[in-house]
Amino acid sequence: MSAMNPRVQAVVAEDGHQLRLIFTNGEVRIYDCSHLLDWGVFRELRTAAYFRQVQAAHGTVVWPNEQDICPDTLYEESRPVEDAATDGIPAMAPSRG
Repeated sequence: MSAMNPRVQAVVAEDGHQLRLIFTNGEVRIYDCSHLLDWGVFRELRTAAYFRQVQAAHGTVVWPNEQDICPDTLYEESRPVEDAATDGIPAMAPSRG
């Protein structure tokens, strides 16, 4: 049985419908939401002010009108950011043990 992917710990909305995500394993990754903007409930994310209302909750990202994205999709389809600046993301060091 494979291990579960890490979950979203914090998120910051960036320009171009990009999400900067920090995962529970300490990785910082970028997920591009632009491919979702023509699909049903995700059309609302086209509005920059609404897109920026994203929050991390329950291990994933959510918006006020109940849009969310599968946390496995966020991890598997995002790109890693090497030495990423985490401006705006709450500092939470991964546990060491």
